[in-house]
Amino acid sequence: MRWVLITLLGILSLPSTALCESHAPWTLESVLHELDIRAHNFKGFTADIERTKVTVVVNDKSTETGTIAVRGDKMRLEMTKPDSRTILRDGDDFYIYTPGLKRVEEYNLGGKRQMVDSFVLLGFGSSGKDLQSQYLLTFMGESPLDNHKAVKLELTPKSDDVRQQIAKIDLWLDESNWLPIQQQFFEAGTDDYFIIGYTNIVANARIDENTFKPKWPKGTQRLKRS
Repeated sequence: MRWVLITLLGILSLPSTALCESHAPWTLESVLHELDIRAHNFKGFTADIERTKVTVVVNDKSTETGTIAVRGDKMRLEMTKPDSRTILRDGDDFYIYTPGLKRVEEYNLGGKRQMVDSFVLLGFGSSGKDLQSQYLLTFMGESPLDNHKAVKLELTPKSDDVRQQIAKIDLWLDESNWLPIQQQFFEAGTDDYFIIGYTNIVANARIDENTFKPKWPKGTQRLKRS
């Protein structure tokens, strides 16, 4: 199973003088320090999401869009285009609901929980220490993206299990709030990759508890998966 997802766009109201202040060139150490500071009060977020999968060998590109809401170990991803699909996580319980098939697949993450977290929550509330514990990190410098000032990190998973799925990840962090604006995942053993972009991010948004309840329409087929 290959999951990934999750998001940003918090707007900081800084005085104009602060916006003009210069800073020393960013380093890996200073970026990780910023992440440590921000992670302390991070509770969750909502955002719009766009996921693009590129299959290099056949020169194919497919894109899907939707919204995401995350709070703690709960997540709801609503993909709306081109096809509707709901991905719901509540602790160790993981659901994939496909309304067109009137079917929901149910998984228990169990021992795969850490792997899922390392993808799904990458950069959202992650401290610098969290990233260092799971990845070999390379600072790629400042890399502006979509009119955002951003820094770019290259992450190589330390876990053999994760590396069998994902060879490396490029992560763009918005310098205004230190949340991801883009993640690029390079699949192991191929040249294929997928890119996830986040917009309209609201950090620490109030999210109704019902958002994370596994409620499906009457008549939905439930399939237990291992």
